[in-house]
Amino acid sequence: MANSAQDVLRRIKEEGLELIDLKFADLHGKWQHLTICADLLDDHSFQTGLAFDGSSIRGWKAINESDMAMVPDPATAWIDPFLRHKTLSLICSIQEPRSGEAYGRCPRSLAQRALAHLAGSGLADTAYFGPELEFFLFEDVRYGSSEGGCFYSVDSIEAPWNSGRLEEGGNLAYKMNSKQGYFPVPPSDTFQDIRSEMLLTMAQLGVPIEKHHHEVGAAGQQELGIRFAELISAADNVMIYKHVVRNVARKYGRTATFMPKPVFADNGSGMHVHQSLWRDGQPLFFGLGTYADLSQTARWYIGGLLRHAPSFLAFTNPTTNSYKRLVPGFEAPVNLVYSQGNRSAAVRIPLSGDNPRAKRLEFRSGDAMANPYLAFSAMLMAGLDGIRQQIDPGDGMDLDLFELPPEDLEQIATVPASLDGVLAALDADHEYLLAGNVFSEDFIRTWIALKTDEVQQLRQRPHPHEFTLYYDG
Repeated sequence: MANSAQDVLRRIKEEGLELIDLKFADLHGKWQHLTICADLLDDHSFQTGLAFDGSSIRGWKAINESDMAMVPDPATAWIDPFLRHKTLSLICSIQEPRSGEAYGRCPRSLAQRALAHLAGSGLADTAYFGPELEFFLFEDVRYGSSEGGCFYSVDSIEAPWNSGRLEEGGNLAYKMNSKQGYFPVPPSDTFQDIRSEMLLTMAQLGVPIEKHHHEVGAAGQQELGIRFAELISAADNVMIYKHVVRNVARKYGRTATFMPKPVFADNGSGMHVHQSLWRDGQPLFFGLGTYADLSQTARWYIGGLLRHAPSFLAFTNPTTNSYKRLVPGFEAPVNLVYSQGNRSAAVRIPLSGDNPRAKRLEFRSGDAMANPYLAFSAMLMAGLDGIRQQIDPGDGMDLDLFELPPEDLEQIATVPASLDGVLAALDADHEYLLAGNVFSEDFIRTWIALKTDEVQQLRQRPHPHEFTLYYDG
C-alpha cells in the first residue's frame, strides 16, 4: 500500500490508471463514493481535497451550506477488484473547503480526533482494535413495508426449514439444525469456497487476515477473521471487509447482511472488538499474577467500558434490530460484568498466555451495523475515562450466569433493552465523549435525532406478528 501522495501519483502514472474512486463513510457507516478521472488528482488534492455537494448525505449539510471536500488518505490506495475498468480506490476524510478544518460530522475525522486526544492524554499513545464481524449469506431475500402490509422473507439452502423443500435436481439434505452451524465441514457447509475468496480478496487489498469459518446460525451465518490494527486502520479494514463480503456474495448469487438478528430463534450476529492500549512501544494491559493477568490500567479501562456501556451502545449497537439480539437469558453478551471465560459477559479477557503483548480485552456486545469509526472512538473514550477516574470494575465474574438464582441475577446490571433506552442513556451520559472535542454536542444531538426517528418509524407500524397475537382477540 502507498505511503505518500507521491507514491500514489507515481503508481497512477506507471500503471496507466485512468479512474480514481474516492470512498468515504457517512454517519450510518455506509460507504459513499465518487469516481474521478485520474488527471483531477494531484499533490494539492491530498491537502485540500476534492469538492462535492454534501447536502444529500443523510445527517450532514443543509442545502445552503453544502460545499464539502474529500481528502484522500494515500496510505489506503488499492485497486477495487469488483469494477470492470481498473480503478484505484482511496479512502477519504471530509473537511470544510473554506476553512480547511475537519468536518465535525465526518466519522473518520472524528476517529482522528480521538487518536489526537489519546496522544495528548499522557495515558497511552497507541490504541489497537481487533474487530470480529459476523454476517449471514442468503440466496433469497424479500421484504416490503407499506400502508397496507409489511413482511420479510429470508432463505438459505442450509436452513433447517428447507429439509422438506422440493429442489431442482433433488433435495440432497445436508441441512443444518437450528444453532448447529458452528464448524461443520462440506457438504453441510456450502460456503467454504465463498468465504475463502472473501478472505483472500481482503488480503489482496491490504487487510491482515487470519481465518474463516461457518458460524452458529444454521441459515448461513459466517465469520471471517482479520487481525488487529491501529484504530483508524482497523475501522478502514471493517469498511473493506463489508465491501468485499457484499460483492463476493453477489458474484456467487448470494446476498449478505450484517443485521444482528435477521433470523428468529437462531443466533444473531455480533461484532466482538478486541482492544488494548500501548505507550512507547510497550503494552499497558498486562499485570502478572492478577485476575486474568490484567494490569490496573486495564481494570480501570474495563471500569470505564462497563460504566458507560449503556450510553455508547448507541454507537456500537445503533439499530432497533440490535436489541433483538441483546436479549437476557440467551448467549448474548448482555451482562455488564467482565470475565476471563464467560461469553455472556459484556467484557471477556481472551486467553493470551504469559505474553504481555497479546494481553487485551474483548467487548462482546456490539454488532456490525455500527459505524466502526464511531464505535471504536466511543469505546476508547469510555476506557480512557475509566483510567482517568480510576473506575473500579469490581471482581471478574466466572460463575455460570445461566445457573444463578433469579435473586442473584437481578443484582447484575445489563445493557438497555432497546435503542430508545440507549439513546436516553447517551443523552444523560456523554461528557466523557466530549473530552478533547472528540465528539461534540452537535454530533451527539444529531445522532440522537437520527436514531430517534428510526425508533419512531418502528413504533408507528403494525408488526406482522401482532396479527398472530391480536387479530382475532
